[in-house]
Amino acid sequence: MSGLEQLWAGWRNEYVVAVTEKERSGTTDGCVFCAIAMSGPPSADNGIVHIGQHCFAVLNAYPYASGHLLILPIRHVEELDNLTEDESAELWATTRAALSAIGRAYSPEGVNLGANLGRAAGAGIPRHLHMHAVPRWSGDTNFMTAVAGVRVLPEPLSSAWEKLHRAWPG
Repeated sequence: MSGLEQLWAGWRNEYVVAVTEKERSGTTDGCVFCAIAMSGPPSADNGIVHIGQHCFAVLNAYPYASGHLLILPIRHVEELDNLTEDESAELWATTRAALSAIGRAYSPEGVNLGANLGRAAGAGIPRHLHMHAVPRWSGDTNFMTAVAGVRVLPEPLSSAWEKLHRAWPG
């Protein structure tokens, strides 16, 4: 090998196959994002940091880092092409506001911003379009997730919610 190390996670194949089969057979339960969107106004209990007319921002319940936000349309929509013009404009505006809040609340050295479109692209919930905004710092990645199935986070979600809600523009 030319310096590239591989870490095998063979246990993951069973999960990927089971989830894919559930999805193809249409036996998945209701959409968790739709349930969250209808769970009331922003609060630490539902994790919603901001809700607008067409889109909302919510803490990721399984964050990669403190302050990891998901930005998504309220309406259940899978593809970018299926967004209305208003939803598309508000999705980007909400994403920009999320980055501003993350910057004020955490002062990260960088932010990962992206969308995993479809199960094969890594989307955990592929049928409801969502963006990820993950604050990053030099040296913040570690091997704990890969080798121990553990994420090391320095604060509870309730603290992250409080910081981000307070830092949200407007």
